[in-house]
Amino acid sequence: MKKLLLIPALLLAFNVIAQKAEPTKEEFAKKEELAKMKPEMTEFWDPEVAVVTPGQLPSDPPSDAIILFDGTQESFNANWTNSKGEPSGWTVADHCVTVTKGTGGIKSKMELMDFQLHIEWRTPAEVKGESQGRGNSGIFLQGRYELQVLDNYENRTYRNGQAGSIYKQYAPLVNACKKPGEWQVYDVIYTAPRFKEDGTVFSPARVTVLQNGVLVQNNISLFGHTEYIGIPKYAAHGAASLELQDHGNPVSYGNIWVRKL
Repeated sequence: MKKLLLIPALLLAFNVIAQKAEPTKEEFAKKEELAKMKPEMTEFWDPEVAVVTPGQLPSDPPSDAIILFDGTQESFNANWTNSKGEPSGWTVADHCVTVTKGTGGIKSKMELMDFQLHIEWRTPAEVKGESQGRGNSGIFLQGRYELQVLDNYENRTYRNGQAGSIYKQYAPLVNACKKPGEWQVYDVIYTAPRFKEDGTVFSPARVTVLQNGVLVQNNISLFGHTEYIGIPKYAAHGAASLELQDHGNPVSYGNIWVRKL
């Protein structure tokens, strides 16, 4: 008797499952609509993607790059001044420019918003000092947000103040420093902050940094201007210069180019 009652129950269950497996009217309509589509419907041809010719080497500027320093005195004079807009006292020799202690930082004559930056730097081969006193300089994006330059090859300092850090905000993901006296490279993707009419932040600055081909900052969102003491904060601004710091150490720079984004 129990077996006879079980059979109708099983048939009912199978019927429910079969009904659920049947596609709905809406699902049929969607399938019919997809069947009418062609590959061309999701292909976009215009406007054509602009052509940029890469450099022969990754360090070489591509065809749309703006050369800010090519190792010559002429290039340096044409593109850089001191903080007052006057000729800088830094020394150009051997295809690089080197900090001259006490002459102050330098800034690019060109003002920028969003950009890709390639910049090569070298701390002194002769090691002097320790922690922050060893091969110290800095690259200030838009003159406000410092990407630290420091000799951190077997030289410990605070995490968010070593090479590859956004100074006092973000420590680098790894220490990718080469030995003192060897050329190093930063490749930077920078998105400038945007501000509302009342001066408050609409979208913060964002930075990605590769040091010597190694990712050290991954699309981070900055908290504000670099501060040595205190909490970083924003003040509204537009396009601004790239600045290189005189921190009293003879750090050298070379092969500087940017692409506006």
